[in-house]
Amino acid sequence: MENTYTIQQIAAMTGLSTHTLRYYERIGLLHPISRDSIGYRYYIDSDIAWIEFLMRLRQTGMPISEMKQFSELRSQGDHTAGQRRELLEQHRLHIQEQMSRLEQDLSHMEKKIDYYRDLEAEQKEVSPIPSQHQ
Repeated sequence: MENTYTIQQIAAMTGLSTHTLRYYERIGLLHPISRDSIGYRYYIDSDIAWIEFLMRLRQTGMPISEMKQFSELRSQGDHTAGQRRELLEQHRLHIQEQMSRLEQDLSHMEKKIDYYRDLEAEQKEVSPIPSQHQ
């Protein structure tokens, strides 16, 4: 039997707020979460794995609309594997482009840092050092 977790436990484990978890369920990113006899949500290990995957998609810049599309395909079953793979391949291209831009930005920052280090070194060579014995 799988472990069960409350929404507060899931929020603590994932860093998502309970509001976000409820929102994800309401818009269909999460399948309807099971509830106990009192009506409280309880999550299982497979829910955590899916939430972590959704978080990874979000952290890498996938729009909610594409995440919903992926989730809808997932809920339709294994026959949508090809469509889901295609969505992930498109997203991978987006991530690769993003990484390339970040590499270019990093290179530019490194050049600026070097420029300012050189400028500081030149200023130290030109500036007289105040004597401590005045």
